[in-house]
Amino acid sequence: MSVSRRNFLKAGAVAVGTLATGISLPQRGMAEGKRAKVYATKSLDSASLRRMYELVRGDITGRVAIKLHTGEPDGPNILPRDWVRDLQAVIPQSAIVECNVLYSSPRQTTEGHREVIRHNGWTFCPVDIMDADGDASLPVTGGRWLKELAVGSHLLNYDSMLVLTHFKGHTLGGFGGSLKNISIGCASGSVGKQQLHRLTPDGGWPGGAPFMERMVEGGKAIVDHFQGRMAYINVLRNMSVSCDCEGVAAEPVRLPDLGILASTDIQAVDRASVDMIYALPPNVRAPMVERIESREGLRQLSYMKEMGLGSSQYELIWV
Repeated sequence: MSVSRRNFLKAGAVAVGTLATGISLPQRGMAEGKRAKVYATKSLDSASLRRMYELVRGDITGRVAIKLHTGEPDGPNILPRDWVRDLQAVIPQSAIVECNVLYSSPRQTTEGHREVIRHNGWTFCPVDIMDADGDASLPVTGGRWLKELAVGSHLLNYDSMLVLTHFKGHTLGGFGGSLKNISIGCASGSVGKQQLHRLTPDGGWPGGAPFMERMVEGGKAIVDHFQGRMAYINVLRNMSVSCDCEGVAAEPVRLPDLGILASTDIQAVDRASVDMIYALPPNVRAPMVERIESREGLRQLSYMKEMGLGSSQYELIWV
């Protein structure tokens, strides 16, 4: 099903209606067990990104997939190419990985996607469009919405995954962190993304809590597949309320840059990123908080806890 970008963007605004009231951020310290370590730095440069990777790289071995949002043409907020180039150069047997998209875009086809990748400057290493040769199904254990997720078949060629995420807002998800990067990002364009979005017959994009829950279930399929051989880095820089999938149509950046967070725990790194935004002064955080809460985005965190996907407790370690 072809979905126009206009409908995609409109859907986020109407998916759950007006700003929800009475929503509070899920609290840390509720889960059993020890706290996950989340490393943090306020420094935003290539050397800092490499340093953060070194802190969480322990179980990254073999062929390494670097899951990255490479962006729509000329997207203004995507991660700096030189930072990623310098990081990829120190990760043996690594490649950037992507999947085709569902909405109307040059990135909807493999040929068009490869052209956008070249145009945006991702030419310094292999970039694997994982669904170029079709899908593979991964089981979803314990899901209420999904029993399996169709991912790009090339995902099975990798031993480990580094989830390198530009943390920002998102039209449907409220925010896009490491969970969104692997769940939507690894789902195949033709099948998996439709499983997650559950499009309506008229091409609508239903959102709200059910979408967050499906996204968590998709992310759990990826995490279970790699069996601990994953690490997560969230870069809190150029944070528009818009996703990088909106390209040059993204809303202006209104939040300050906050730094880089890294962990081997997906829930902890996304929870810490959201907590840092909520810790900003009310007038500063307001645009992102409105985007998150109006989409019921905090359900990503609470459902990850319910699904046992990562830890709701974390220790923030500044480096």
